[in-house]
Amino acid sequence: MAKPVAQVLDMPARPSADIIAALGAHAVSHLADALRRPDGATGELRPRHRAGGLCGPAFTVRLPPGDNLFVQRAVDLAQPGDVIVVDVGGSTDVAVVGDIVSAWAAKRGVAGFVIDGAVRDLADISTHDLPVYARGISPKGPTRVGPGEINVPVVVGGMAVRPGDIIVGDVDGLVVVRPEDVERALAGAGQLRTREGETHAQIAAGTLDRSWAETAVAACLAKAAESSDE
Repeated sequence: MAKPVAQVLDMPARPSADIIAALGAHAVSHLADALRRPDGATGELRPRHRAGGLCGPAFTVRLPPGDNLFVQRAVDLAQPGDVIVVDVGGSTDVAVVGDIVSAWAAKRGVAGFVIDGAVRDLADISTHDLPVYARGISPKGPTRVGPGEINVPVVVGGMAVRPGDIIVGDVDGLVVVRPEDVERALAGAGQLRTREGETHAQIAAGTLDRSWAETAVAACLAKAAESSDE
């Protein structure tokens, strides 16, 4: 994690509401498979809220561990529908978001939080519908002195996220879709959803062909045998 400095940058152009709705209709697993980017999806940051998915443009924040001044400011600056993405370098010793910050964010229309760090007040957060994904939980509260950065490239859960990238979350985890990858993500996820629907229909009918697994394992065993003979 780069050492934070103090800077607040403007958010790039946000994607249209139609794009957000289209991506949010797909499972994170389908979008991740469609994109096949190793740094594009993660299950390390788990949903801490009651229920519901997440989809919106990333309003990014980078913090030093243990301080949340710039998260506080980000909640005031973010527009309705934005996802506040917080890079604390994975530190979970001190919480950087709790019930007050999350309640104010919900009131302002923020779509949710993605925090590569800790939250607290889980008894409240876990009973609310505002999506909150976080690496861990801590009872310890932060300082509010800074520094910090807003709307800079960050890394959360191994995902590289730029301001304006689209974050999609469900119970499986999170995926980041870059604006230039939207069409590919939607096309690939749509094909996967159709294919899985057909597979489920075959399962229900008892007609699913599993011969491919036998063939693939046989080929693997044959290759292993050849290697052992060399």
